[in-house]
Amino acid sequence: MSDDFTPDSNIARLYPEATVGGYSHIDGQVEFYTRINALLDETSSVLDFGAGRGYWTVEPVAPMARRLRWFQGRVAFVAGIDVDDAVLTNPSLDEAKVVGVGEPIPFKDGTFDVVVADYVLEHVDHADVAQVSAEIMRVLRPGGWFAARTPNKWGFIGIAARAVPNSLHTKVLKVVQPKRKVEDVFPTRYAMNTRKQLRRAFPGQEVIVYGHTGEPAYFGRNMFVWRVVDVLVRFIPRRLSPTIHVFVRKPL
Repeated sequence: MSDDFTPDSNIARLYPEATVGGYSHIDGQVEFYTRINALLDETSSVLDFGAGRGYWTVEPVAPMARRLRWFQGRVAFVAGIDVDDAVLTNPSLDEAKVVGVGEPIPFKDGTFDVVVADYVLEHVDHADVAQVSAEIMRVLRPGGWFAARTPNKWGFIGIAARAVPNSLHTKVLKVVQPKRKVEDVFPTRYAMNTRKQLRRAFPGQEVIVYGHTGEPAYFGRNMFVWRVVDVLVRFIPRRLSPTIHVFVRKPL
């Protein structure tokens, strides 16, 4: 990781504290992974569900965010699975496996203390929800946690994203997020992206869901738009926040 990281110019202007350590006070990665780290110790086993190529290991991100996400060497074991064989190149994993849609997770019952799915649930099809949730719970040990960060279906970003056909997502993201690579864009389904859907997917489990609003990076590069959105989101109820953080605990 580089100590020369410089935060996005819009973020630095709108959130001047980002010049101290490279992240704003509403940085979603830092908030989400700080909470996950609170669940881990040196004996923990972690599964990165939908780990992909580990873009954050090679792309410019705040060093603090990268340190929080890099579990390898700080816990006992880190595995990763994905439908894309790019996961085999992910340097943050002790073990990586390619798993097709609908296939079982190739680990024994109760293998992991924490399963993490970072911006993955929005890609799960409705027909696969029951199988995905059951497999996650199966590989968790009793008392273990499933942690997910995903768009809120009823947040303003989720509503806007669903208004754009999947076939056009790449073109639209090139405009609003020009630094995002094509290989990191996938079709969205929004079958596990509301509190009701999540509680239905994990019956009998302790399900904790709360909203989070980060920097308005989805609104292009216009600083005036960023400032307007930054003010407006302060009046949006937390249940309508663009992102939800999900923590599901398997009963002891």
